[in-house]
Amino acid sequence: MAEAVYLLCAATSLVCAGLLLRAWRAGRQRLLLWSAICFAALAANNVLLFVDRVILPTTVDLSAWRSLVAAVGLTVLLYGLIWDSA
Repeated sequence: MAEAVYLLCAATSLVCAGLLLRAWRAGRQRLLLWSAICFAALAANNVLLFVDRVILPTTVDLSAWRSLVAAVGLTVLLYGLIWDSA
């Protein structure tokens, strides 16, 4: 059951990133671009979670990589919210 949740979260984040990217291409508002990049990083984080917990449960620990990817995505969104929201 957890495996399905990991994949559904990744798919949802990827769909959100795609919709935000499509909206950015239509209106060229940079905050939409930063949000799309953040959601793409969160989708990658969820894929890494699936790989870490399901595919390689005992051989490799990817928690540091997952945290790094999530931190990069949230940093990009934070940058966009602070400096590009004007």
